[in-house]
Amino acid sequence: MQALITTDELKNLLGQANLKLLDASITFQIPSEGKKIQNQWIPDTLRFDYDNDFSLLGSSLPHMMPTEAEFNSNAQQLGLNNEDLIILYDNSGTLASPRAWWMLKAMGHEKVRVLNGGLPAWIDAGLPVVDALIQPKELGNFSGKLNKKAFLSAKAVLSHSTNQSANIVDARSKARFLGEVPEPREGLRSGHIPGAVCLPFQELLTDGHIKPNSELQQIFSALTINNDKPIIFSCGSGVTACILLLAAYQLGMQKLSVYDGSWTEWGAEQSLPIEY
Repeated sequence: MQALITTDELKNLLGQANLKLLDASITFQIPSEGKKIQNQWIPDTLRFDYDNDFSLLGSSLPHMMPTEAEFNSNAQQLGLNNEDLIILYDNSGTLASPRAWWMLKAMGHEKVRVLNGGLPAWIDAGLPVVDALIQPKELGNFSGKLNKKAFLSAKAVLSHSTNQSANIVDARSKARFLGEVPEPREGLRSGHIPGAVCLPFQELLTDGHIKPNSELQQIFSALTINNDKPIIFSCGSGVTACILLLAAYQLGMQKLSVYDGSWTEWGAEQSLPIEY
């Protein structure tokens, strides 16, 4: 199961009909993230903005998955089509783009890949960049159907945690997971969801690239995971959890989902239980 594409593979696809390149960078500074590359893009790139456009209307939580209708409408306005091969990348590595990849997968779009290493890898390979995004030329025909198990609510995660009916894997640092340091977002409690295990997302990356499957396999094998149960990935706000999910998908793991509100929601809700 292939979620990633290399710079060489993408270079050979440029100019192909039905290829859509999407910049899925976010403004939020992800923990341990390097410097974001500004005002440079791979030629013919559109902007996939899940901070503002592809986010649930009216939610107080950041970049939550929109409704099926909202997503389809925004995708059509972006010029996306059901038959498109969609390539996602971000401006600091493979950090923000996996979230956009999972959103499209959740809508049933199978022809979607993430550029491993992102824009930095493209530039390091000596490949061309431009100083402006393109705008959609016409409405697309995108019409996905949302898999409601792809993004889970706090209520669903609480049920799984209480009943021990799913694996819960937290992508935050071990210090945050254990409540040894305060959360970067003010007002949030420290600790983790009861029964969760910790896999800091940085362990899956080398120089902004998702590690090879052989290394990913070793990392996941060291976790206490029951492969007969679903796997829920959580983090600070539902972004870096998708790095873990993408890696698990690469390894052929099944029944994968993201706790969309993640610790931004769980840590703020006093009624939800925590462990240290």
